[in-house]
Amino acid sequence: MATARVTLSLPGNDSLKGKRKVVRRILDRARHRLNAAIAEVDAMDDHRRIVLGAAVVSNDARHANAMIDGVQELIATATEAVVIDRQMELLHVGEMDDWG
Repeated sequence: MATARVTLSLPGNDSLKGKRKVVRRILDRARHRLNAAIAEVDAMDDHRRIVLGAAVVSNDARHANAMIDGVQELIATATEAVVIDRQMELLHVGEMDDWG
């Protein structure tokens, strides 16, 4: 399993309605194109900042890593928002030999 937390800035955005439009577009694209679990996880009331969390599950560490990289890339290129921070973590679940 791999997780990511991506923080974006929305310079020039003046409303939560505008922010929701950007967030919805990112979430829909990530879910549809990459089959990733993704949600807004922080800064819900800040109209100039978006914090998204994403998770993917795979039985292969390389595949999980590639999937979460794809999510981060989609987020970075999907909108007029600017990525200001990225964090990624691979979580080993099950037998360690499977992640060889």
